[in-house]
Amino acid sequence: MSTRLSRLAAATAVAALVVAACGGADPAPETTQAAATTATVAPPPAPETGPPADYTAFRAQPTACGAGRPPEAAAPSFAAPGDAGLDTAATVEVTISTSCGDLVILLDSALAPETVNSFVFLATNGFFDGTASHRIVPGFVVQAGDPTATGFGGPGYVLPDELPPAEYIYRRGDVAMANGGPGTGGSQFFIAFADLGLPTDFTVFGRIGSGFDVLDRIESIPLGRSRSGEMSAPLETLYIESVSVTGSTG
Repeated sequence: MSTRLSRLAAATAVAALVVAACGGADPAPETTQAAATTATVAPPPAPETGPPADYTAFRAQPTACGAGRPPEAAAPSFAAPGDAGLDTAATVEVTISTSCGDLVILLDSALAPETVNSFVFLATNGFFDGTASHRIVPGFVVQAGDPTATGFGGPGYVLPDELPPAEYIYRRGDVAMANGGPGTGGSQFFIAFADLGLPTDFTVFGRIGSGFDVLDRIESIPLGRSRSGEMSAPLETLYIESVSVTGSTG
């Protein structure tokens, strides 16, 4: 696949980039979708021999990149994000330690202050530690941040949108929030494997500073078909072992 996805290819892939709205009593699917007509419902239970259906099933798989399996995720829930004490003009450096290596992410507080505050708040409270990525689409995105690994989990609250301008192009290495419509972002995020022809419906809040080799290793994890039929279910589990704040510049 070329580095830049065509809008048609992106629309096809994005239609299934579904995560659940966080914090509501009845989760609505979150999605980075190019087609507003895409309808999503809670997936049916997966057969025992099918792809991983939830976090427990991901824990039963081998770990990606030959890594060890970290302790189970604690999956705390919060009514709202606390104040992480960030300068709203700061660039915050966080290190996402994964089964395949470290990704250093530069979070842009000026671009998306509420989203960055929430991400740092969750990180410092261990929310992401031990969670598993439930979706990898080569040439498109890796999706993570759901403690249930179902695509329907979140932190217990939702975030306002802090969307980029209409002319923005999502680039390889961008970190953005998945959602199920306006104002439904929570903890689930995606990292772009390529430049993407997406509509600007997804809050961009950071970018990889270093670790593109790790991103390449993640993109090569073996996959099977998900319950929706998409070739995106990791057959070796990619864990977020920890997320730590490693620097900040005003």
